Amino acid sequence: MDFRVISLPPFTALTSGVDPVGDFTERSALWKFNEYFSTITPSPRDGFMPRDFLFFNEAAGGMEWWWALAEGMPDGGFEKVSFEGGYYLTYFYRDGDGETHDRLYAEAKRYIDESEHLELDERPGHYSMGHIITLPELAEAQGFALMEVFIPIKRKE
Repeated sequence: MDFRVISLPPFTALTSGVDPVGDFTERSALWKFNEYFSTITPSPRDGFMPRDFLFFNEAAGGMEWWWALAEGMPDGGFEKVSFEGGYYLTYFYRDGDGETHDRLYAEAKRYIDESEHLELDERPGHYSMGHIITLPELAEAQGFALMEVFIPIKRKE
């Protein structure tokens, strides 16, 4: 597998809050957060990068979803958090395919472990994250979406 290394800039995000069971059913906190940010259309200047990131917040023990704010975006009453940015190794897979995700995640971790230049950089506020990269209308038409995974890394010193 070929992996890509990218840099995400620092940003202010809104948080769904931590959901200890990862409940995506109607009226749950994660569902409400998705409903909120799905109504926002970023300006053309801000529409090119992923804005939402879902991850397991290990320190808090649950799923958390962030939405990167841009100037003039409403906060919907959600709490703001600061993201410091950093380097991420990425790959993608068909969302919902747990077997492929697990295989690729293990390959990515092995790649990082064996690298002469990179090391894992997971810590509070800097976890592995996922983002659906398929446009909603295309995902609906084809019946599936692709998930991009972001694994935090840093240069070895």
